[in-house]
Amino acid sequence: MGLRGLVRAVALAAVAGSGTWLGGCSDSPAAPGIQPEIINQPGNFEYQVSDVQGYTGTLSYNWQNSGVQANVDQSTTVSGGSVTLRILDATGAQVYSRSLAENGSFATTAGQAGAWTVRVIYSGAVAPVVNFRAQTP
Repeated sequence: MGLRGLVRAVALAAVAGSGTWLGGCSDSPAAPGIQPEIINQPGNFEYQVSDVQGYTGTLSYNWQNSGVQANVDQSTTVSGGSVTLRILDATGAQVYSRSLAENGSFATTAGQAGAWTVRVIYSGAVAPVVNFRAQTP
């Protein structure tokens, strides 16, 4: 098993144990060409999709954040086009916007707790893997 297979097996095992895997589910209409794997729990949002080939579109998800801020970890490989992560707080104010090609750990600005919106914006994206998570500190 290669590294990608091992990472996927570990991630799926962890998700299976949590009972909250939402493979391909979103508040957005079905996105032809990509099948994201999502964990969406209060205080924890995780997103991963593999083998994106020239996809353009926006996926939006509602996420419950009881805090006023979130920590974001990004680990994505983009080889063409762009993928942007935008996060809006409960009032609709943008608290985070960053290219997912920028890997690392970041923080949102302070916002209003409640139902936040997580948007993944693809523009002609070619990406072997898109992976990020947002967590309440």
